Order: sequence, then structure tokens, then C-alpha cells
Amino acid sequence: QVQLVETGGGSVQAGGSLRLSCAVSGRTFSELDLGWFRQAPGKGRESVATILSIDGSTYYPNSVKGRFTISRDNEKNTVYLQMSNLKPDDTAVYFCVARAVGQTKFGIWGRGTQVTVSS
Repeated sequence: QVQLVETGGGSVQAGGSLRLSCAVSGRTFSELDLGWFRQAPGKGRESVATILSIDGSTYYPNSVKGRFTISRDNEKNTVYLQMSNLKPDDTAVYFCVARAVGQTKFGIWGRGTQVTVSS
């Protein structure tokens, strides 16, 4: 069973940076596409980054493009989300997600880590 454990959340002022990490266990890392979602208070869950296993392609919504970078370390079985130029609107709980290669929906979720950006 795949387990995802996020670390690295916290509080930061607008314009600052944070890096989230997600340790992945329970399945061969290379068999998983990985991503990050977030959920702000009173809002639905939003995908903020995806990285594919097959070729390392990455995808971002316009709201974070140019500010967030997803990466994966296949030796450490870890996926990262580097967040820069953070804005108060980035305040949310951030979830690490995974899916088996070939699937379309991210069905495996971590417990989440809180990111708070103050103005």
C-alpha cells in the first residue's frame, strides 16, 4: 500500500519561499506519477503541480506557473514542491498525491501540510 508523508509546511511572509517534501513508500517509485494539490479554507481542492514518471514532464496551472516547481528524486523516493514568491492566496493545506502510471485520477493522498502566507 502506497504511503505519502508530507513535510515542510509552515508560515511565511508574502514574497517568501518554502519547499515541501513528500516521502513515498509502499510501491516502486518509478511506477508512480506524482503531484501536489491544495485546498484553501472554504474552497475545493486544486491541482498545483504534476510530474510524470515516464519522462519527467511537469504541469502547472496558471495560478502558480513560474513560481512553483515540482521535482522528484528517484533515489530518495521523494517528490518536492519548491514554492517561491508566495502570495496570501497560496495559503492552503497542501497534499501530496500519487497514481499508478497509466491512470488518470490521483487516488492516493497524503494527510497534508499547512502553508500560511501572511501579507
